[in-house]
Amino acid sequence: MSVRKQSSGKWLFEKYLEGGRRIRKTFVTKGEALAYESYIEEQAATKPWIAEKQDRRRLTDLIELWHNAHGKTLSDGENVYTTLLFIADSIKNPIATNFTAKDFTEYRSKRLSGEIYRTERVKTVSQRTLNLELTHVKSMFNELIRMGEWTLKNPVERIRQFRIDEQEMAYLTPDQIKKLLASAKKSKAKDLLTIIKICLATGARWSEAESLQDKQVKNQSITYLKTKGKRNRTIPIDKALFDEIDIKKGSLFTPCYSAFRSAIKRAQIELPKRQLSHVLRHTFASHFMMNGGNILVLQKILGHTDIKMTMRYAHFAPEHFEDAIKLNPFNNI
Repeated sequence: MSVRKQSSGKWLFEKYLEGGRRIRKTFVTKGEALAYESYIEEQAATKPWIAEKQDRRRLTDLIELWHNAHGKTLSDGENVYTTLLFIADSIKNPIATNFTAKDFTEYRSKRLSGEIYRTERVKTVSQRTLNLELTHVKSMFNELIRMGEWTLKNPVERIRQFRIDEQEMAYLTPDQIKKLLASAKKSKAKDLLTIIKICLATGARWSEAESLQDKQVKNQSITYLKTKGKRNRTIPIDKALFDEIDIKKGSLFTPCYSAFRSAIKRAQIELPKRQLSHVLRHTFASHFMMNGGNILVLQKILGHTDIKMTMRYAHFAPEHFEDAIKLNPFNNI
């Protein structure tokens, strides 16, 4: 019988529906319990999904599933995995089917105010960081849907990212490049000068140049492997720079990013926040376009998968400057 009296005097309704879902609820009177039984039977008959077994997986269960099936294959998968677990923990790891857009927007507000933080040292985050976190959550649910592991809608699909001002991209002028190279020569880090030259000559990320192996440098060219964009790319270099690289078995250079920071400081070069690691890459791309380079060639050199990333440098093309002279309003007066 679905309805029975308990020792407490209350009435219990308990029933397993056809799909395996169990419903259990307590009432003060038998009449209420019987009425609820009739309601459930009616609902199960007209709405088949009522009888389906409830998905009791928590948000962390989905994160683990995503990580094991897909996240591990990403170049930054471990960082994304850690971030997703932090988000789940911050919102008390709800049952995944109960996770809503409101949960994430409330989490985001608390992150902005510093109420939720990852370290004591950094209690507030930028809107750019929160946009990235939203991207991670959206991507995880989208991948689970593709895998057939999530049959509901993506709970955060309608949340908009914050609109943020386009970040200034710092690049070095020819005079600043000379000062930086002179500063690097004074460093005790023997590989610093060569790494800087490689970045300036090929548009490489600092980590790509610093981690070069002997097999990547040959035939007067450098091949970058396991890149952020998942595309290998080979860039030719001039003979002088090629001869400067000390080819030895295994890793060619000793890490010296801190020495690079010191060299920038000695050269008295002021950069916007968080621009240090990419300033050499931006410098290559900016000068490439200013010197008449092709935007599609630049995309291949930088390894961008999306041309929109490369288009940030399009305004450096000489024709843009010429158009400013030709098309300004004074020429039409």
